[in-house]
Amino acid sequence: MASQNPTSHVVEGLRLPRPFQVRRLGHFGINVASVAQSMDFYGRLLGFEISDELDFGPRVPEALKAQVGPSLGYFMRHGTDHHSFVLFPQAAMHASNPHYLAHPHLNLNQLTWQVSSLREVAHGLAWFESLDSRVLRSGRDTPGSNWHIYPVDPEGHINELYYGIEQIGWSGHSKPMAMHGIRYTQPPELPHRSEFAEVNQAMAQGVALTSGYRRDDRLAETFDVGGICLPRPFKITKVGPVRLLVRDVQAVLQFYTHALGLNLTEQADVLGHTCYFLRTNTEHHALAIYPEALRGPLGITHSRSLLGFGVHLGSYAQLRAAVSFMGQAGYQPVDMPASLSPGVGHHVWLQDPDGNAVQLYWEMEQIGWNGLPRPAAERRVWPHNPSDWPEHIDAQPDSFMGEVFLGPLN
Repeated sequence: MASQNPTSHVVEGLRLPRPFQVRRLGHFGINVASVAQSMDFYGRLLGFEISDELDFGPRVPEALKAQVGPSLGYFMRHGTDHHSFVLFPQAAMHASNPHYLAHPHLNLNQLTWQVSSLREVAHGLAWFESLDSRVLRSGRDTPGSNWHIYPVDPEGHINELYYGIEQIGWSGHSKPMAMHGIRYTQPPELPHRSEFAEVNQAMAQGVALTSGYRRDDRLAETFDVGGICLPRPFKITKVGPVRLLVRDVQAVLQFYTHALGLNLTEQADVLGHTCYFLRTNTEHHALAIYPEALRGPLGITHSRSLLGFGVHLGSYAQLRAAVSFMGQAGYQPVDMPASLSPGVGHHVWLQDPDGNAVQLYWEMEQIGWNGLPRPAAERRVWPHNPSDWPEHIDAQPDSFMGEVFLGPLN
């Protein structure tokens, strides 16, 4: 691995160890056995909204088309970002992407990290190349319109470093397909024209700006959530953390801390195994790294590398309501040790139709200027069984801190 001066890069006037600064976990996705079944769980029940569709059928080799089944995948969102979560058909993905042939244990589609400028993406490509890190591709994809590079961690997990994802506005329409005409396969020459200029060009060409995808929900809005009528008694406000099971913990840790620049918040013992919790901003962790040896103690029988991931809800009251709502739909909490997620308050784990562990939570510890987590003895103590949770609890100094959900609830 090439050596680097610890302050050899300048990013927007600041000297940094690398030519970019990750701001947050922007989105991620999973490849699933049945997109239709998973859509019921993630769409109708949890409330992710479709923002665009993508058919992977044309990418599947002709000889394999009859074997892969349905090939339609979905980009989904919880806020104004074009997508914060994607559901893609595993059989079609594995048949069309050689990367999965070498890493058949992957069902996590990608981990996506946001930076704040196109220059950081362009310079990030050179950075990963200097470290001899594999970069699958770069440029700009649609749907989503985000500029990006795709570096791969030592165990094959696809990461994306991106800037400038499309925003879904008040009308709920995604960008029209007619604006997807230019495909970039590498970062552009800088500076590049603005998004405003791209839209102006589309308008001059007569593109109907409301011809893009718009969701067609017909669920009755029967729940009062913060004074807004919604189809379910809670609202997703953030995605993550993502939790990985890995073979070589130190190699993976080196990639995410040195190459990608995440900060190590805490290492903790989980059932006798040392695990690592990394952050991008002020939240306690956006990524957790666990050793493969935890599969047995946790009772995990599958060979997939994704242990699970979190879905942040708007409040403690919403979390309690979500537990009841999901339970009535047949999804009861599964038992997982609280030590898997230090810094996370009240939470439950559910299993999606593929058996992926999905963590519903509302409160995550925030890290201040000194970079230190709250001492374990000062963390909130709460009953493990949701039926024992009180209706009201006391706030902590950082209960509503961290990333703020922007825009109306729906």
